[in-house]
Amino acid sequence: MELTNLIPQFGGLIYTIGAFVLALSIIVAIHEYGHYIVGRWCGIYAEVFSLGFGPVLFSRVDKRGTKWQFALLPLGGYVKFLGDADAASGKDGALVDALPEERKRMTMHGAPLWARACTVAAGPVFNFILSFLIFGAILFFRGQPTDPLTIDQLTELPPAYEVALQPGDQILAINGEPAPELDEFDAFVRDLPTEQVLDYRVLRDGSEVTVDGPYPYPPLINGLSPRSAAMDVNLRVGDVITAVDGAPIHTFEALRTAVADADGAPLQLDVWRDGEAMEFVLAPKRVDLPQPDGSFETRWLIGISGGLFFEAATERGGALQSLQYGVEQTWFIVTSSISGLKNMITGAISSCNLSGPIGIAQTSGAMASQGAQSFIYFIAVLSTAVGLLNLFPIPVLDGGHLVFHAYEAVTGKPPSDRALRVLMGIGLTLLLSLMVFALGNDLFCP
Repeated sequence: MELTNLIPQFGGLIYTIGAFVLALSIIVAIHEYGHYIVGRWCGIYAEVFSLGFGPVLFSRVDKRGTKWQFALLPLGGYVKFLGDADAASGKDGALVDALPEERKRMTMHGAPLWARACTVAAGPVFNFILSFLIFGAILFFRGQPTDPLTIDQLTELPPAYEVALQPGDQILAINGEPAPELDEFDAFVRDLPTEQVLDYRVLRDGSEVTVDGPYPYPPLINGLSPRSAAMDVNLRVGDVITAVDGAPIHTFEALRTAVADADGAPLQLDVWRDGEAMEFVLAPKRVDLPQPDGSFETRWLIGISGGLFFEAATERGGALQSLQYGVEQTWFIVTSSISGLKNMITGAISSCNLSGPIGIAQTSGAMASQGAQSFIYFIAVLSTAVGLLNLFPIPVLDGGHLVFHAYEAVTGKPPSDRALRVLMGIGLTLLLSLMVFALGNDLFCP
């Protein structure tokens, strides 16, 4: 193989790694800052705040004496408090015992239980805060479609689609049926004839006119799922699928039906892209989808989402409404993740749903390639996952430390140093085993 043939692959790899490192660095920084700032508020002194592990690339000491540093391996971070023996907050017994009482109060091992518990819990909590702030901000700045449904910008479609609508048109009726409010629009569209051309009654410049337009949801790609069959063959947002296995289609529902009927068999898609006809062959992938009731539905998917043939006019929601949406999205990810883990353990869904570092890196690059908003959204999802993972009751994780604190609250004394060392070793083994298993999924799962 010639070296020039490797350049696009190498460039894609660098892009993927860069996106992954950026996403992870933001999430780790927020997580560790939660530990740091709450610890400071609780009177616990931080000696080192590190992004990354290994050799230090850059550092500075602030006025409080805390060393802030960037290290060579950008795969995590830590806050080392006074009295810690290592980045996992193991106790330096000799140092702590030698400290005067007022200094012991400034360590993670001599501070009151409430201060230690708050400091430990702050990392995951800050991850969740980051998530719902991002979700809320996306809704706030993107806005929500307005009633009545109004066209803001038309999407370019193949010439076969007759589009006489214009930006600014308010949709009053489709095919003679009055258009409902937005929360009922999807159900309304399902009852429309699945024809390529429908008549639209619209309000334009103060007058009602009837013009031709396509079915509201044509086979237009509005979004791509990372690591999906569609992304594997380089389908793009804005592509219009005109035929499946030679059979013309003009609605997104027809595409969905064709994918489901294929039952995993390869499909040939005829695609229109910027005036050019193209062909792609891809095989749907089996995917476990979370449902609102906590269950999972297994379906064959190619990894694309559709939408209207136009961008609707929007208006910004209130800050409170946006934050509520952010909390709801974060909670949905938490509950879906817990349900997914439970179903993987019981065998109800495939364990291949658990991704490791390679899969997360690939997803990072894929989301970054779809634009800043998609990448920022992915950071919010990953931040929620990191916060949840750290709450698992595994020693070396924050959840394990909280279990130790709960034991101390009940018994009146912490576990012995020897017991802590044994439990931390067990926790580290479990965590490494989980990482190896997830890495195996990245390498061997379809």
